[in-house]
This record gives sequence, C-alpha cells and structure tokens, in this order.
Amino acid sequence: MSAQLFLSTASATPMYRQIVDQVTAKVLAGDWPPGSALPSIRELAAANGVSVITVKRAYLELEHAGVIVTRHGKGSLVAESTDSTRAHLRNELLGQIDALWATAGRLGCTAQELQQLITERQPEGDPS
Repeated sequence: MSAQLFLSTASATPMYRQIVDQVTAKVLAGDWPPGSALPSIRELAAANGVSVITVKRAYLELEHAGVIVTRHGKGSLVAESTDSTRAHLRNELLGQIDALWATAGRLGCTAQELQQLITERQPEGDPS
C-alpha cells in the first residue's frame, strides 16, 4: 500500500480533506482492501510533505466516517465493511444536490433545464 497521494497546494480543498477523499476513493475502489493496514500517520505525512497534524485530522475524520478503524498497537486499518463509507459519501452527495438546487433556484432554472445541464456535463464513457 503506497503512502503517496496526489495532494495539491493550489487546490481550494484543504489538505486533510484531500487525504480523506483519496483514502475513501482507494477503499471504495478496492485498492486498499478491508483489514489492510494504512500507512502510519508519520509515514503518510513524510511521503506527502504535509504535517503530522494534517494526517491525524484526516485519519480521525476517516475513523468517524467508518472508513478506517484504529487499533491500539496495530495502527489504522481499513474497516471491514464499506457500508458506512458508502453512506457517508451518499450523505455528502445529497448535500451537494441540495446546494445545486439552491443555486439553480437563484438562477431561475427549471427542473428540466437543470436536467439538461446535467446531461450536457455527463462525462464521456459514463454508462448511464
């Protein structure tokens, strides 16, 4: 399991959030299978040029979301079930949808216009 992530200092997204998002994506994709050990906080911090405090905050958030578990003496491991990970991401998506509707409302977009915009922005190769 590589400790190297792709973090951007130019991004408006805080570093700890980038770590949370990338670890969650790796877990959901199966790149980091359930029960596997995550890099230590110090190892991940050193490999990515961020502070230990930043990684600690990310790991704490991942643990609260149920993505990882921390075992005394064993470090942090990928949680056995990804159900809570998926639920966390679903809740995040729902919040983004609420924000989308709010913005569409301020622009005066109808549901049909919003659906058209979503369809136009759909990435190529998306099966749906």
